[in-house]
Amino acid sequence: MNDFVTVAVFEYPHEITVLKHLLEQFEIQYFFENETMMNIVPMYSQALGGIRLKVHPDDVEAVRDILKKLEDDSNLRIV
Repeated sequence: MNDFVTVAVFEYPHEITVLKHLLEQFEIQYFFENETMMNIVPMYSQALGGIRLKVHPDDVEAVRDILKKLEDDSNLRIV
């Protein structure tokens, strides 16, 4: 996990729900830094730097493609 890199940053926990499902579906190892804290105290988003999506460097391009597809789909836009 120390080698994982930040691919995206989100402000609120609800923004990562669909993304979690897709990452698991594609069997991409990931973790969201600060996710638990944001669920407890959502107003700390700015202070903590948001919820950071961290993935292995080998998966960065695949995750960026997933994020791009979500951004292009107006019904599932999260970023």
